[in-house]
Amino acid sequence: MPHSDGYERARSEVRLIRVPDDRAGQRLDNFLLLQLKGAPKSLIYKVIRSGQVRINGARVKAERRLDAGDEVRIPPIRLRIATTPSAHPPQGLLDVLAASVIYQDARLLAINKPAGIASHGGSGIGFGAIEVLRLLYPDEKLDLVHRLDRDTSGLMLVARKRSALTELQALMRGSQMGADQVVATSRRTGRTGKAQADAAPGMVKRYLALLIGRMPDGVMHVDAPLHVGLRSGGERHVQVVDRRSSAGKPAMSHFRLLERLGGQSYCEVQIDTGRTHQIRVHAQSLGHPLAGDSKYGDPATNARLRDRTGLKRLFLHAASLEFSLDHGETPYLLNAPLAPELGAVLDRL
Repeated sequence: MPHSDGYERARSEVRLIRVPDDRAGQRLDNFLLLQLKGAPKSLIYKVIRSGQVRINGARVKAERRLDAGDEVRIPPIRLRIATTPSAHPPQGLLDVLAASVIYQDARLLAINKPAGIASHGGSGIGFGAIEVLRLLYPDEKLDLVHRLDRDTSGLMLVARKRSALTELQALMRGSQMGADQVVATSRRTGRTGKAQADAAPGMVKRYLALLIGRMPDGVMHVDAPLHVGLRSGGERHVQVVDRRSSAGKPAMSHFRLLERLGGQSYCEVQIDTGRTHQIRVHAQSLGHPLAGDSKYGDPATNARLRDRTGLKRLFLHAASLEFSLDHGETPYLLNAPLAPELGAVLDRL
């Protein structure tokens, strides 16, 4: 019987898939996105939460990392309205993504993703950046290394080889685990700064953001756990929770003032953890939400900035990534120029 979310149960049997060696370390949700092509993330998470997806017979969470040889149970779900073979993204989108590639070598691509383009398709989005890139590079097997929110522009990595994907994701997990340890240490000792910097960065991620109001000089460190909740309709909403709460995940961000412009604060933000909406919610917790943020921001100030500067989007840009491959032997420092529409906003402040 059809479900209201546009999907129906297939009549075929449950599938049991053995995880191949080259998928070891991949998150369960990403693995399912490949197995259930065309399925939105909302459905993927729904079947995981309901226990229909299991690994080696046990219920698991979406972020569970797979091991080679794991047996994944996938329920019989298919699209109620199948995507037609002729479905194709607009030529304009193909042109934009082709022009967005700012670096490539044998192992990876780096793109400067424009705002308004999702990292991948699903939930009513026919084509995201990765689907379009796969069409542009039809002879390659491309995989997203990480994601950016649809409203965020900037640097996004795509692996051209499975070995690069595995190593890059291990770096990100290492950054996350190291940052979590630093957060725990800072809570016990009250120390940040150099202690944080000494914590073996697997991947250094820097963003550029415009915050509402006048930030103080220097760097503001935000150590505030975050909890992702769902509002009616499945919309995600993130909030800071008490450190004693088991619902929150550790999160740390560092806001460094670059310049005050027109009463607002242009900042560089370095994040040690990669939680959903982390920068946006941490900025809000400082009392200086991001300019143009329709979810966590200040509607009145956003309206004034729109009239004054033409800002019509979230002012958040993934500016750089720094990491090393080959066990530290091959360093990378990748930079994505600030989106032109954001540069124009700064000029008008």
